[in-house]
Amino acid sequence: MVDRQDLPNRESLAFVEERYNDYLRDPSSVSEAWRAYFAHLTNGAGAPPRGPSFKPRSIFNPAGAAVGVEVPCPDDAAAFQLRVDKLVRNFRVRGHILAQINPLGTRSERVPEIEPEYYGLTEADMDRPCSVETIRTSEMLTLRQVLDRLHDTYCRSIGVQFMHIDNLQVREWLQSRMESTGNRLELSREEQIRILTRLSDAVIFEEFIQKKYLGAKSFSLEGTETLIPLLDLAIEKAAEQGIVEIMMGMAHRGRLNVLANILGKAPQDIFREFEDVDAQLYVGRGDVKYHKGYSGRWRAANGRDVLLSLCFNPSHLEFVNPVAVGRMRAKMDRTNDHAREKGMVLLVHGDAAFAGEGIVQETLNLSELAGYTVGGVLHIIVNNQIGFTTGPEQGRSSYYATDVAKMLQSPIFHVNGEDPEAVAQVVRLAMDFRREFRRDVVIDMYGYRRLGHNEGDEPSFTQPLLYDAIAKRKSVREGYLEHLLALGEVTREEADRIVAKSRERLESHLSVARSDDYLFRDEPFTGIWKGYVGGRDSDVPDADTAVPAERLSQVLKSLTRLPAGFTPHPKIARRLELQRQMAEGKKPLDWATAEALAFATLALEGTRIRMSGQDSERGTFSQRHAVLHDVKTGETYMPLAHLSKDQAPVEIHNSPLSEAGVLGFEYGYSLSYPEALVIWEAQFGDFVNAAQVMVDQFVASAENKWRRLSGLTLLLPHGQEGQGPEHSSARLERFLQLAAEDNIQVVQPSTPAQYFHLLRRQVLRPIRKPLVVMTPKSLLRHPKVASSLEDCASGTFRRVLPEPVTGGSAKPPRVLLCSGKVYYELAELRETHARDDVVIIRLEQFYPLPDEQLYEVLSAFEDGTSVFWVQEEPENQGAWRFLRAALGDRLCGRLPFGCVSRPASASPATGSGSSHKLEQSMVLVEALGDE
Repeated sequence: MVDRQDLPNRESLAFVEERYNDYLRDPSSVSEAWRAYFAHLTNGAGAPPRGPSFKPRSIFNPAGAAVGVEVPCPDDAAAFQLRVDKLVRNFRVRGHILAQINPLGTRSERVPEIEPEYYGLTEADMDRPCSVETIRTSEMLTLRQVLDRLHDTYCRSIGVQFMHIDNLQVREWLQSRMESTGNRLELSREEQIRILTRLSDAVIFEEFIQKKYLGAKSFSLEGTETLIPLLDLAIEKAAEQGIVEIMMGMAHRGRLNVLANILGKAPQDIFREFEDVDAQLYVGRGDVKYHKGYSGRWRAANGRDVLLSLCFNPSHLEFVNPVAVGRMRAKMDRTNDHAREKGMVLLVHGDAAFAGEGIVQETLNLSELAGYTVGGVLHIIVNNQIGFTTGPEQGRSSYYATDVAKMLQSPIFHVNGEDPEAVAQVVRLAMDFRREFRRDVVIDMYGYRRLGHNEGDEPSFTQPLLYDAIAKRKSVREGYLEHLLALGEVTREEADRIVAKSRERLESHLSVARSDDYLFRDEPFTGIWKGYVGGRDSDVPDADTAVPAERLSQVLKSLTRLPAGFTPHPKIARRLELQRQMAEGKKPLDWATAEALAFATLALEGTRIRMSGQDSERGTFSQRHAVLHDVKTGETYMPLAHLSKDQAPVEIHNSPLSEAGVLGFEYGYSLSYPEALVIWEAQFGDFVNAAQVMVDQFVASAENKWRRLSGLTLLLPHGQEGQGPEHSSARLERFLQLAAEDNIQVVQPSTPAQYFHLLRRQVLRPIRKPLVVMTPKSLLRHPKVASSLEDCASGTFRRVLPEPVTGGSAKPPRVLLCSGKVYYELAELRETHARDDVVIIRLEQFYPLPDEQLYEVLSAFEDGTSVFWVQEEPENQGAWRFLRAALGDRLCGRLPFGCVSRPASASPATGSGSSHKLEQSMVLVEALGDE
């Protein structure tokens, strides 16, 4: 007979059930005490039945039990072990709350779940033996020893969140690695000296900058200098694991220190940027020193070299994250590193930005997706416990800045940055976890920001108590030195020599930076970028983009072949038959087929194709069908990937519902794969709004700011179709506003052949510029939007498409200049009204503006002939204001230039279908003029 108060409570019941289920899966996964307990419950019959006749709730069901009910009860040893196991589990779940991770020591919380009294354990139990599977010792530990080990593991300078991970194997791997060592790493004297040296280099660099350039912005690392030994340890561990290249991304805080002490950028070059005496070199270009990137080679202690690259990054903090990941994916793909073993991405975040910027979640979400994974990113949060002037209580709703990372099946290590040896343990554990499970892992290193947001800021205006506490703290280097002196591992003289050597080195570099013969180095493009150019579009001739008709026919037939036994959807089968007729010249090419031919011919010529976007495999408008699905088995097949054994790879991925993250990834990919055709496609062109930071700060300006070229292609469905304000405009005007110095290409091709030649031109020319394509929607199936195989077999992309001027009309010509879908509507209305006096010229490329070709076409018209730009968009949107500013009110100085459009509007389009038709007809009628 058992008293009800001795029965397991409901929370205990859930725990017992979990242990029982573990026992059913693998009896050896639970302790000997648990195995004995379950045997007791089954009267020694061995393993309990696995069917419905035996359920834990039928054994542990106190809810309806009355006092005195006879139920099986574990013996005293098993009951004690049960309570111990619950206590151990909650240390793993909640121990991080008590961890001393904050150098400022402000945390003073109580966690009852990890107090022995909560489980009825008393002082009398402290010397009783018990077992914990992951603490391997030669003899049983007492409860007191277990508690000491658990406190060491989870409540000292390291706090770990890992029990959200669903996979038992992963949890037990972490438990074993941490609990068997007390989460502590025994360092050799050599390793301790190395950490002290790195700390000294970091501290002296910041002090040197502050003294030599008083008040200058440097976004100091002071308060979190342990970042430098942390990165040192991570890179050394990476070299041990066979990693040969690390791609890094970080914001501006501490960036100069990382450049000098990790990347190997010469301090003289950093100091010269502070001197800022080379005004003529940077007129209209360049960026501030703490946004710049760099690449260097790290010689590890084991003799191996690791290439380090720090991505250029604007002040938009976390937006570099997907760019860095995309760059590493491209490098892995270039070297066929499909196991994702030779490269690593290391991202350094700020605590406020990690919690506040949505791009962080977008990047984390990419980590396990096949089209975007890189085998695990090492995330390091430099936790200053403040964002500009905003404290955590105003900056996030979560307990930790890292809580968004719990969306992943990965551990989060919180560590006190003033305990460098705890940091060393976390780095080793995190790197081993990443290697073992190929997943992202997070290190949240707590420190503080000794100065304000920048060196001219006064932080005590808004955080007086915080900065009073910070002012009283010695540097982390001094604290660690005192620890080593107390251990007798180093002498004060040795430490002073380390500091003196660091200062002497910086003084030497400063002398060079201030010399009159300092040499500015602006190196030509090298490595994989050798042979590619930026600069002016007109300096690079057009490429031969034509492909013989016979070859096109063969390729198109190959695209229609399916594996034996593959059953496509009936509509797809009909489309494949239509394409066979196109291959034989019996039907003209539509838009999607021309695109497929461009991809296929490039792949067969050795050009890698990578495309991603929301629903890109099928196409938003069900036009592409690049990836086919067997209607009987669900298996997929991409004809583009099976053209030839020696073709280049073709990847087309459906992306997650993300714009900024995926566009940033593909932009990064293009930076490390210049010979590939890399495409990001928006579901609707309007959605590029959500990636405007990527467009503004990277795509449009990187060549000017950082001398970084990209051949990324953006496909943005565009056109007034009556689908409302958010499904009409790709915001053409925004790209044209960003256009300068031939930085981007902005086009709106109007025929399949034009699109075919455009895509091929993008990779066959040696110039590398982002290409922004306003792609069609309704024109995808318009009967007049068609091209022949011969159109693709000859010619090239034409920036201006004129019509022949026959001179047969008795009226003076009415010249209309337009682009895209409106051309076909104007042509149809012209035909309906028999207006042979109307001449329509298509402007296929907006930027770089082909003014010479346009003027050549317009030379056929007499002085005074009016030319009207016709656009669907409102007057304040689209291309009109750009064209008027570029071309003036009189084309060629002699042809009056006006506009026909919708009235200026705050919105791209009406939400009413009937209103759209009315507006569109008014634009078309006005464009044709009075009859």
